[in-house]
Amino acid sequence: MKNRFDVIIFDWDGTLINSIDWITDCLQLAAEQCQLPKPPSQIAKNTIGLSIDKAMLSLFPEADENLLMELVTHYRKAYQSKPLGREHFFPGVYDMLVTLKQAGYQLAVATGKTRSELQKVLQATQTEALFDITRAADETASKPSPQMLQEILSHCACPSERALMVGDSIYDLEMARNANMASVAVTCGANSQTVLQQYQPLLCLQQPAELLTLINRG
Repeated sequence: MKNRFDVIIFDWDGTLINSIDWITDCLQLAAEQCQLPKPPSQIAKNTIGLSIDKAMLSLFPEADENLLMELVTHYRKAYQSKPLGREHFFPGVYDMLVTLKQAGYQLAVATGKTRSELQKVLQATQTEALFDITRAADETASKPSPQMLQEILSHCACPSERALMVGDSIYDLEMARNANMASVAVTCGANSQTVLQQYQPLLCLQQPAELLTLINRG
């Protein structure tokens, strides 16, 4: 894969940072605080990657607009109560990002977070300078729409065949497919390898830092 890509786009939660269990806990806590049945852990995990409003609608399709807003508010309050810093990155992630940046790759983030949530974690992990562009769900269409990837490609002046999407959820891989972009899956996040392989990624990696070896392979 060496010299095949110019732009590498990462999902955030479950791909770079080990936050899936925490997000799941917060989704379940929001349900309890709204006196709704707590969704099973895997059902909750299956919504990770969507914007939070779409995730809540998926979990509670009969909820009205006011209840959905209440669920989102409780989720955000719970999630923000535990700041996630660089120590929560998966092993080797920070060094991988630095190495890729120094090698001349343009790096980007495409996330289901809001812009304010993303800015907080970029600052907490001190990684904002490593990324050429970041896109959040509240400033573009939510995954699996290809819009945020198309905006990243436009900013980087890069055709889709020279870009790679790295993610842990079916929404990441479906988004890449919708943008005619290659993808690599990581199995340390929301979805299993069996599920992710249905979306035909180039490879499934156990840990994101393995990407460095893959990229450098001739």
